[in-house]
Amino acid sequence: MIEILNPTEVARAKETGVVVADILQALKRRATVGTNLLDIDRWAKTMIVEAGAVSCYVDYAPSFGRGPFGHYICTGVNDAVLHGLPRDYSLADGDLLTLDLAVSKRGVAADAAISFIVGDSEPPESAAMISATERALGAGIAAAGPGARIGDISHAIGSVLSEAGYPINVQFGGHGIGSTMHQDPHVPNTGRPGRGYKLRPGLLLALEPWVMADTAELVTDADGWTLRSATGCRTAHTEHTIAITNDGAEILTLPSGQA
Repeated sequence: MIEILNPTEVARAKETGVVVADILQALKRRATVGTNLLDIDRWAKTMIVEAGAVSCYVDYAPSFGRGPFGHYICTGVNDAVLHGLPRDYSLADGDLLTLDLAVSKRGVAADAAISFIVGDSEPPESAAMISATERALGAGIAAAGPGARIGDISHAIGSVLSEAGYPINVQFGGHGIGSTMHQDPHVPNTGRPGRGYKLRPGLLLALEPWVMADTAELVTDADGWTLRSATGCRTAHTEHTIAITNDGAEILTLPSGQA
């Protein structure tokens, strides 16, 4: 299903997006050396409830997972890049942590992810990988607008990631979003310009460049959810929800001070 939202619904999506962004930034500030991933999940639950929102993850049970997910946020550490199931693990200095959060409020969902390094250490390879996903996301957003096609976004994202030297997995990527978290169209992280669905005002997309340092192959943990790099290398993931407007694209998942 491809859903086109009206202006009132897009305004509600922006409200949801601010909730997502503010929670992610609050969790980033609290995620210090020694913080347990299960505490992050509990904090996320509390903040979602206090915001009057609903988790998109707790009851999430797609065909590729061992559902329901049962937690409020995805927490990926180092080689875990997607669908990281919170577990009993305390963060160490230099860990690369990815937080991925999707909530719904007033009937409209928003989805975003951030990757960052915990503590005082800043391994240059990890910082470079995070930067590449952020630049790729910016390029994808710049390529989005009415009349553009999904392939234009995919090509823009993939060009940045490839130029940075990272292999690209196309099994998981961005997606449509609206009254539900995952909708068509699929937005691969590489592709050919001029191909695919033609973008229209009111379309919401969650764009999410993610990479693994030296492989495009994923493996699944015994928990049935957490996806890791097949080689054990580090990973990074950055995501925003955007709305296609009459003259471009608007980022919906910005913190309240930037929205």
